[in-house]
Amino acid sequence: MTSIHVNAPIRNLLQNEGAAKARDPLPRLLSQLIARAGGTVMVERAVSRPWASALFQGRRHVVALTLAGPDAAERRAAFVQGIEEAEWSLSGHFVADISIDCRRPVPGGEWVELSALTIEDW
Repeated sequence: MTSIHVNAPIRNLLQNEGAAKARDPLPRLLSQLIARAGGTVMVERAVSRPWASALFQGRRHVVALTLAGPDAAERRAAFVQGIEEAEWSLSGHFVADISIDCRRPVPGGEWVELSALTIEDW
């Protein structure tokens, strides 16, 4: 499993994103999720795979985050509240569905796992 400990500015997640539409919107979604979580965040897992229906194509994402620090429980509550209605800015894609799959306390913080479906916006 690959982990990313985020203490540096999140702009580094997007350094390889070109001017053209990215095939995988996961880096931009991940940077927005980290910003939403605030504070110290560790990306425990972030995976993406192609998805398609008869009319649309996109990607299915699974992201697991650990929010650390003494205020982790409050930050987790703020992170999950209203996430289904949140606005996301993804070049060439939009979030069709996002949901929290699991949330629980862990030593030193809070664990949050979510799933998202992004659709290519033509």
